[in-house]
Amino acid sequence: MYEQHGLSDPFFLMLYGGAMMLALTSCCYMLVAFRSTLAAQVVPPRGLRYWTAAFYAAVAASHLWWATLSVVWLRDDRLTRDIVAIMLDYITLVPLVMAVLLRLLQDRKRKLWPFFVAHIPIIAIAIYGIMAQNHEAKVYMFYYQVAIIVVFIIYYVRALIQYDRWLHENYADLEYKEVWQSLLLLAGVLAFYYVYTSNSGELFHEYLSQVNTLLILVFLSWRVETLQTLLPSDTDVVPADTSQMPSDSANTSMDIGLMLQDHCEDTQLYLRHDLTLSELATAIGTNRTYLSSYFSQQDDTYNAYINRLRIEHFIQLYYEAVSQSRPVTALELSQQCGYRTYRTFSTAFRQHMGVAVTEWMQSERVVLKPS
Repeated sequence: MYEQHGLSDPFFLMLYGGAMMLALTSCCYMLVAFRSTLAAQVVPPRGLRYWTAAFYAAVAASHLWWATLSVVWLRDDRLTRDIVAIMLDYITLVPLVMAVLLRLLQDRKRKLWPFFVAHIPIIAIAIYGIMAQNHEAKVYMFYYQVAIIVVFIIYYVRALIQYDRWLHENYADLEYKEVWQSLLLLAGVLAFYYVYTSNSGELFHEYLSQVNTLLILVFLSWRVETLQTLLPSDTDVVPADTSQMPSDSANTSMDIGLMLQDHCEDTQLYLRHDLTLSELATAIGTNRTYLSSYFSQQDDTYNAYINRLRIEHFIQLYYEAVSQSRPVTALELSQQCGYRTYRTFSTAFRQHMGVAVTEWMQSERVVLKPS
């Protein structure tokens, strides 16, 4: 709280205290509950929950030290109060939200310590500003912080591209909700940062800052609660029992081909939403290293294999509907073929067939139409 306007507004104080208590409660929940309350079948990454809890603790602490500095200590020394509070926010909230954003990407564990170390000079700038009573210290801290954020955004976008590629290689569905939701969270955090840094004490900005805090807390909690733990490529590269695997590569490829036929194609396992490479490997009785090698030897990919089976299933369903003179839509059939969205199906169909699904259906209907 920059000015005394908020201190004299009971509704703002309630909102301020409510945001602090929500952050504290959410922190305790993340530390205690390791299963999702919103989705019972989801097991969120434990490491992500710890980092989220740390961020929530920093949000609650930020509310506490702003209130303490504004009411109890340094009430009349606005410069020192602002420098101390802003410094504490910069060296806790910002690197912690960076850590949470990076932990949302499950393809690999990226180093977090550089972003924490990069904030150390902010402490030196704050000490200089307090000792010299230099108002420009807040400006120096702001521009240094912006430079770190710009570097992080560039790094994060690159990491998202890698994550997108990893999802493409390991998931049959091309609905990369993890990517766009991470981008949405990043946009929300940047919006909050803008409101925070542009707050010069107006009561409207005070309210807006707290509303943004509540939105970030709610959205992040939902994001963590609904994020299923995925298995990065470095977690299951060793088969459970290598003695059971054939030593000859040709025999191995033949056996994996037969296992795919028996346990994936014949059982129509490929129709399951969000089927991962690791889950398919487990279902057929091998591990993802052998399965990935098999697809490479066949000059194929996991994604192309699953999409091919799904498109063939779609074609079969379409022929059956036409032969029975049943009205049917591409959207309806795509949902029966394992796709969550029509956009994903449409993209996969065009890649496999070389033509849009609507054009193909029209041409096939003409060919199949009885004379």
